[in-house]
Amino acid sequence: MTELNELLQSSDFKIEKHVPVIEAIDTAQKGEQITVIVGVGKEIEHPNTTQHHIAWITLYFLPDGEKYPIQIGKLTFSAHGSSVQGADTSTVYTNHRGTLMFKTEKPGTLLASSYCNIHGLWQSCKRLDISG
Repeated sequence: MTELNELLQSSDFKIEKHVPVIEAIDTAQKGEQITVIVGVGKEIEHPNTTQHHIAWITLYFLPDGEKYPIQIGKLTFSAHGSSVQGADTSTVYTNHRGTLMFKTEKPGTLLASSYCNIHGLWQSCKRLDISG
């Protein structure tokens, strides 16, 4: 039986357009609001058409010493150029990038997953340290 972790792909976002990019400070103060920008296609633009698009990005935080990550938020991208006239007939396209905020008193790892309707599931991570 195939397991979910076998389907998650990863690579360097500078050479692979599907990898979610996590932009956040490296070290935050304990209890400080942390702004995280997540997106796909930072270095190499990802298509955003009815036939080929990023459907969602989910951001998690795994505090050090804990077993399970906490879901910070999910960004869903719904506008890919389709309208009642058909595929790619609209002028409205969602940008597959967004901002989420959270606070924590523990260091840990930010984890992001994204879904391309053609190329499947992708993942990335970034360390977050806490001072104070």
